[in-house]
Amino acid sequence: MSTNTFSKEAETRLLNFFNTKIDPQDMAKAIRQVNYILALGVMREHETLQNGIDNLENSFFWLNELAEVLNPYLEKE
Repeated sequence: MSTNTFSKEAETRLLNFFNTKIDPQDMAKAIRQVNYILALGVMREHETLQNGIDNLENSFFWLNELAEVLNPYLEKE
C-alpha cells in the first residue's frame, strides 16, 4: 500500500475535477467500462472493441482528463 499523498495543488485540481467535470461514480463506471472492453477485446482478438466503441471513446476521454488533473502534461507550454 502506498503512503504517498497528493500535493495541495493536485488535491485542489482533483476536487475541482470531480465537482465540475464528472461525478466520481460516473468516473468509476467509465474506468470499469474501458477496462472491461479492452480486456475482452484482447481476449477475443479485438472483436468486442467494435461493439463497445462509444463507451471506449467516452472512457478514454475521461481517463485522459483525470490524468491531466493529476499530472498536467498536455497543457504545459
